[in-house]
Amino acid sequence: MTTGIISYGAYVPRARLRSETVREALGTGRAGRTRAVAGCDEDTTTMAVEAARRALRELPADSVGAVSFSSAHPVYAAKTNATAVHAALSLPAHARAVDRCGPERSALGALLDGFAGSGTHLVALADTVVGPAGGADEIGGGDGAAAFVLGGAAPVAVPLGTGAATAEFLDRWNAPGETFARTWEERFGQEAYTRLGAASVARALEDAGLAPSEVTSWAVTGLSERAARQLGRSTGLGDVRTDDLTSVIGRVGSAHAGILLADMLDRARPGDVLALTLLADGADTLVLRVTEAITAHRRRETTAAQIAAGDDQLAYATFLTWKGLLERPAPRRPEPARISAPASLREARWKYGFTGARCDACATRHMPPQRVCLRCGASGRMKDEPLADVAGTLATYTVDHLAYSPAPPVIGVVIDFDGGGRFACELTDADPEAVAIGDRVQMTFRRIGEADGIVNYFWKARPLSEEAS
Repeated sequence: MTTGIISYGAYVPRARLRSETVREALGTGRAGRTRAVAGCDEDTTTMAVEAARRALRELPADSVGAVSFSSAHPVYAAKTNATAVHAALSLPAHARAVDRCGPERSALGALLDGFAGSGTHLVALADTVVGPAGGADEIGGGDGAAAFVLGGAAPVAVPLGTGAATAEFLDRWNAPGETFARTWEERFGQEAYTRLGAASVARALEDAGLAPSEVTSWAVTGLSERAARQLGRSTGLGDVRTDDLTSVIGRVGSAHAGILLADMLDRARPGDVLALTLLADGADTLVLRVTEAITAHRRRETTAAQIAAGDDQLAYATFLTWKGLLERPAPRRPEPARISAPASLREARWKYGFTGARCDACATRHMPPQRVCLRCGASGRMKDEPLADVAGTLATYTVDHLAYSPAPPVIGVVIDFDGGGRFACELTDADPEAVAIGDRVQMTFRRIGEADGIVNYFWKARPLSEEAS
């Protein structure tokens, strides 16, 4: 049985920073670009969860046998980040969760290695890119995630061939503890990557037994934009090359190749041959054929729709604050307390998986879960009730300008969930001036605080997108 892509999903944060906004503040910088920006309550873990939720929306969670998480900027260095992704998705305990963290090539390597495995495997790629003020990484970088479920059951795309070209050379680097990466002179990387990229494409097409004319769509990304442009002429694939999306979301580091692949799958038709090339510390090319299963597997929240829904009014000072590069006075309120590890473990299904309970006697939904029904008093009659994908309606809300937050004001809401249950939480990704009673919302996995180097995760509400409704 051939292992292919069973399902997939991408996540592009709502906030955008326009290069013109940076130019207005600094008087320098490249014009005509926009980058996706993770909110102050988002990181590589939360974005990986959101991409994986889209990939698993029509699949049972207990079908996943393993999870691999890859990022160049994981939240923890001495703790497995994939376990939080595993918990937020309510995956079974027997599913292995491991990190495959590192720069861009490590992420694509995690996906390529997944094709060689057995069983059903979730691969989540996420990254956030920062750089010096006004530099190429700040203006041309981006934040986002992509996720792929790999297995042999009714794949939407199957691999036909791969090709690699590896060389040791110094192009982009940073030492542990350094805030920003550094790069060598661009023409040096251009020459090396053009040669390596052409070799990887040729090997992948040979492995697939295909000519360049048989490729329907080709995406190329990597550390050298010049090499990526030149590669189209040297491989014979220039006519089928797709938009690399860097002008609208930036280059999303370890996740960018995955986002491009998700975007190609969103647009693909049965029988299409897709090629993906990454130029990073060498080159890798993947060639796939789209199957008939793609017609019944169209994503509701496509990559293009998420890009189009972005809010490009983010102020430069707010961007710097969210990235931890500008320290501003904190509210005169107590800072968040460190979470309790034992309590988090005991309540993991609620805290991470947002799993409530429903009384088997009177059908009352309880959030958070209870052992004794608060309505009929029945004891021991509760059944798990997954709620992360249940939409709701705002019953009331308040805008709090005094609560501790890196992005005040805090919007506190009370939600009536479809099917019963009322819950109070925070609303994110929303304009305080536009919130109204009766608004439809969905849940999203976010950071709610950090203390002593421990990130506290829980669920917030965000406006329900038209694609998800």
